[in-house]
Formats: sequence, structure tokens, C-alpha cells
Amino acid sequence: MKKTEMAVEGKPKPNPKPVLWVATPQHLIAIDMSKLKINHYESPKFEVLPLPLFNMLNLAEKDFPFGMSCFVRDSKLYMVGGEKPKLGASPLLLPRQPRKAGHDKLFGDRGLSPYVYVLDLTGLDSTTDLDLRKHHTSMLAAKPIPIVEEIEGKIYVLSGTPWQAECLLPVPTFEVYDPSIEQWKPLPEPPFHEQRLPRSQIYKVIYHSVVGTTIYVLALSDRDCSDYYYSYNVNEGNWKLVGKSVDKLPVPYPFTPLCVGKFVPAYNDIFIYIQFDRVYAAMIPSNDKSSPTRYQHLDEVDGDLLNRDVPSIRGVVVDLGEHEMCIMQPGITDSEHDKLGPCCSILYITTFKVEKLLHSSSSAQARGLKLLKTADASDVSQASSHHDNDVQDIRAPFLSITLLSKGFYDLDAWGPEAPHICSAFFHQLH
Repeated sequence: MKKTEMAVEGKPKPNPKPVLWVATPQHLIAIDMSKLKINHYESPKFEVLPLPLFNMLNLAEKDFPFGMSCFVRDSKLYMVGGEKPKLGASPLLLPRQPRKAGHDKLFGDRGLSPYVYVLDLTGLDSTTDLDLRKHHTSMLAAKPIPIVEEIEGKIYVLSGTPWQAECLLPVPTFEVYDPSIEQWKPLPEPPFHEQRLPRSQIYKVIYHSVVGTTIYVLALSDRDCSDYYYSYNVNEGNWKLVGKSVDKLPVPYPFTPLCVGKFVPAYNDIFIYIQFDRVYAAMIPSNDKSSPTRYQHLDEVDGDLLNRDVPSIRGVVVDLGEHEMCIMQPGITDSEHDKLGPCCSILYITTFKVEKLLHSSSSAQARGLKLLKTADASDVSQASSHHDNDVQDIRAPFLSITLLSKGFYDLDAWGPEAPHICSAFFHQLH
């Protein structure tokens, strides 16, 4: 063994620990990815395993805000915004009906948090200590349920819709943080967050997406119950109303707020995304704009979820580096699952490797048969043939998918919290 591979004491360095960090409104969770495996499901009554955790932090119990969002930069986890419930708020009431729990009016701005908290991820003990500390900078205004995105090295934070209804949000509702100078700067108020008079139209921020330097937001109006799509380009610095239909957005459908996804790190033209409860890959033409976007339904990835008809909530896509990706889809069990009981939260996690097929594909591939490989030699299940009416698969597949893990996990540790994921990301501890 080389000397560079030895620790100071002369012992080998410990193996890296793959950690999947998940932030929910009430918890920060560190999942041990090394214990995820391929599980086989052959009947509607399937086994649901305990979620393998390094550790979990109950934010509300430790006096942190409820509903923070997070981002990662320079091996540090930052959590921002949220709402502070009243001291002694019921642990049963808070996760299911947070608006009835009430705000701690002495915290932040009327119980809304402008604060930033940071967790150092560089040490091997970061998953055991979960030492979340207040950062020395704060936002210019509180942000409930914020949208957080990093664009060209700067952090953009937009107020979401508070759990507890308030007439007016603290201003600015939209601001940017420049890490190079550690300063926050206010940005133009979005039309759906402008200060309103009584009986004016109120919007609820539903979803968002980022394409290049443009943020797209889907907001629901309470007046006509219609969807409105807005855009903000960070270079132009102004908000625009795009329209009431997703078709008005000047981007491919997978990049709209109705989908959630990530590019595969090894490829700049392969985008893995979730549309409702189905998982797709899109091959985006990079040079020839006249070429159509190609789609492939990854039934190897979502087949178990679809076959068991688990009511699901908006999931997340996480890139694990190079060719590997992860899908996390929260859901709620029905009364058939006697072990967990009705309406219990579960989490479907799949990790997989993505590789492009060679142009010189076999005749079987040319006929449109999807390839299914698994990391487990005993898993020889056949790819199913689900098709979505809204997204048409190109006949010949362009990707090969190798399953690394798949399984349903119970969220008992979450308590009664609804299975909502605010943010998720992968980090390797060395």
C-alpha cells in the first residue's frame, strides 16, 4: 500500500461513506447508501424495510425553523428560511396541520425566519453530530418554504407559500447571495408576491424549474384557480408573465415546472426526470435545434412503484456523480399493507447507472426492446411496457439502465410527518 494511502497513525484510511442527505419540513436525514440493495417484489403485499439511517435531526424539537430549504457549497450544507412554530406545539399537529400550530412571534419576522444555518460536511463525524449552527449572515427578509437555486455561483432565494397563511410576506421576497463577498442583495419583486390590497388576487407558488440562467415559476391564482407561468432571467433582472399554459414556455417539456429532474453528470444531453409518478430520460439535441428531443420511459426504475399503485407525492432526482443517478419517490400506503397500517408514509428509492447505447446496436435493440441489466445477477425480471399518453417514447431506446438498488422503505422515524421532500443531495464522506 502506498504511503499516501496511510493515515498519520499508520493505519489505512477509512472507506468513503456515501450519504444521501434529505431535508423534509421537520427533519434533516442522513441515509446510509451502502445499505441500500435490490429488493424483489412479487405480490401486492410487499415487504417494506426500515430506512437505513446514519442519523436524523428533528428540527422542530431542536428549536430550528420548520420548512427550511437547503443547498450545498464547498462541502457545507446551508439551510435557509422556514417558519418557527410556537414553543410546545403539538408534535402531531405540526407535521400534518402546521398552520394550526401558530407562530413564535418573538422569532425572526412574525415567526418567519431570515436565518441561515450551516453544517460542515467535511468530517466523518458530520453524520453523527449533525451540528447545525447559525451562519454569521442572514437574509434581508424572512422566507417561508423558500425556493433555493444556485445559478452561476450565486444563491437565489424566493419566498414560497407559508404553511400558516399570512396576508403580506416580508420584503424582499426575492434576493440573491454572493458567496465571494458574503452579501445579500434584494431583487425585483415577482408579480405573484407584490404587496396586495384587500380582495386582490393571491397566488400560491406550486412548482419551479431552472433552465440555464432562467427561473420558471408555476403559481396558482386563488381568484380563478388558474395556473400562471412566470420567468426570471438572472442576467436581464426582470420578471415576465409567460402565460397560462405550459405550452407557452420556450423550453422542452421535461424542463418545465411540471417535471423535476437532473442531467446525468457524464452526459450534457441526457436528462433524467419525473413526470408525475413516472421516470423518463430525455436526450436533448445540443447542436442541431431542428432535431426532436428523444424520450425513453425508464420502466426498469419505476416499474415496482407503478405496479403497486402507491399514491405518490412529488419526488426528487439526485445525481450521484458520473453515470449514477438516484430517484426518491415519497408515497402513502393503503389499507392492504397490514404491517404499516393505512395512510403510512413510505419512500421508494432507486439508484441506477446510465449508459448510452452504441449506434451499432443489435437488431433486437433496433426493434425497440428496452435493455434491462441489474447489479444483482439473480434479478432477471423483464422490462415492462408502460407508456404515457403525454410523452411518446421514441421507438429505439438510447440508454442502457443498470439497477444498483431499489426498494420501499418505511418512514417510521419521521413520525406523523407527511412525506414531503424539500431538498436532497449526495455527498461522499472521506
